[in-house]
Amino acid sequence: MTADAPDMAEDVPDMAEDVPDMAEDAPKMTANVQGDDGAERSHVDDAEGFPGGPRDPSVLTSFADHVAHAVWSGQERPDLKLVSHGRKVTLIGRPVLEVEGLVGVTGLSPLIDCSVVTGDPGLISAFVERWHSETSTFHLPVGELTITLDDVSSLLHLPITGALHNFHALSAEEAIFLLTKLLEVSAEEARAETSRSRGTCVQLGWVRDIYEMRCQARRWIVAARAYLLHLVGCTLFANKSATYVHVVHLDAFRDLGQSVGYAWGIAALCWIYEHFSSVHQCVTDDAYQETSPCASWWLTSKAHIKGITGAPYRARCDALTVTDVS
Repeated sequence: MTADAPDMAEDVPDMAEDVPDMAEDAPKMTANVQGDDGAERSHVDDAEGFPGGPRDPSVLTSFADHVAHAVWSGQERPDLKLVSHGRKVTLIGRPVLEVEGLVGVTGLSPLIDCSVVTGDPGLISAFVERWHSETSTFHLPVGELTITLDDVSSLLHLPITGALHNFHALSAEEAIFLLTKLLEVSAEEARAETSRSRGTCVQLGWVRDIYEMRCQARRWIVAARAYLLHLVGCTLFANKSATYVHVVHLDAFRDLGQSVGYAWGIAALCWIYEHFSSVHQCVTDDAYQETSPCASWWLTSKAHIKGITGAPYRARCDALTVTDVS
């Protein structure tokens, strides 16, 4: 078959220079270790690595800076500081009837009722300790687990088939153009807002104000675009700023009729892999119903989770067996 096989070598990028050399920071792991059958393992198995961690530092290249390394070294790490966008979704409320119909056309209606109001820092911290971006998996005693498209479909009820939108990094002028064209704001207003909000971002509160003004003017399509930008900025594409949303997402709502054809579930999964959003918290909810986004059922008060740290969750994760995991 060699004659029919294309030569792919030139299409494969050389990634060697992108991989940091971890060897000098890694302690030697050359002790004679016997396998389950009593035989000594090969020299390859005795490669340099981390105690309690990967033997081969070339796989998990960021392990030295990962929270898991600190945990294995006996350094207790504080739980993450979480920011919830759920109240921002509640603040904007359900869209007016005319806008709600347009939002429904895009396939993103389930997000209206989907918000985590109060996150559990202990739970999420315990999972973050096991999440590795190189593999996009949780490392658990039972093996490696990941969030799948089926999880996204079951938890958020978003389409996982369809077209993919090619988001690309915007320049400041491109962001201003999108705002003036799709939200019908003046160039001066768009420039002032983007300058205040990191160049190619806008504040969620500003978008909410635009939505309300366009509703008053009965500019329903423009109002729907503003509502959708605010909605995905608080749910699918939430970021650590807790204040801003990237203008680039507005481009997906240029034609609302076309937006329905996008595989929003795939976009959500890619964002989770890159940013590890708290959407995964929903998987622990026992009140899941097929007809409602699971995230809408996670309503925990701050008093309920006060004082609960990651240690108990870590112990539960360490004790998992194969029969405990679906």
